[in-house]
Amino acid sequence: MRTPRIAILGIQGGIEEHLAMLQRIPDIVSYATYKTSELASADGIILPGGESTAIGKLIEDFALKDVIKQKAQAGTPIWGTCAGAILLAKSIENDTRRHLAVMDITIKRNAYGTQINSFVTYTVLPFLGNEAFPIVCIRAPIITAVEGTARILAHLNSDIIAVQQGNLIATTFHPELTEDSRFHLWFANLVKKQTSH
Repeated sequence: MRTPRIAILGIQGGIEEHLAMLQRIPDIVSYATYKTSELASADGIILPGGESTAIGKLIEDFALKDVIKQKAQAGTPIWGTCAGAILLAKSIENDTRRHLAVMDITIKRNAYGTQINSFVTYTVLPFLGNEAFPIVCIRAPIITAVEGTARILAHLNSDIIAVQQGNLIATTFHPELTEDSRFHLWFANLVKKQTSH
């Protein structure tokens, strides 16, 4: 079986941190890119955190929107963290813009406030095991509605912080800014499973 390739959208945001996490996982090739051809050949894609408005504009400017949407529709695992989750959402409560609009979720930008309201806490993410996972929220959004075939993976108190819809995953927090690689391993295993079909 060939080694799966995970591309990190390399426009803006937490690119190096995602790369560092993926490099700890065996049998995965990871790279950052904003080239259409390299995104098109990827077996999995990560849309990192950063500034969703800036990333959304650059996706348009670099003509990347169509290739990412095509990959989403073709079943390629795509994971958006924080700003990446906003890019995936079909509805943004406090913004008229829509970016990729491929997930049946509604999201609210900067739901906890500004940068000074950023925080770290811990909660159990059942699909990753019983040990609490560090939840790093930086100007984090909240997923306020989940529709269609989308299903909630995790809450923080009453807030929805992780959702999966088939091959698409949205998290409002930053697993790449922790020392815990379990989420990246979980995503890599999804990519490996899809690639082996």
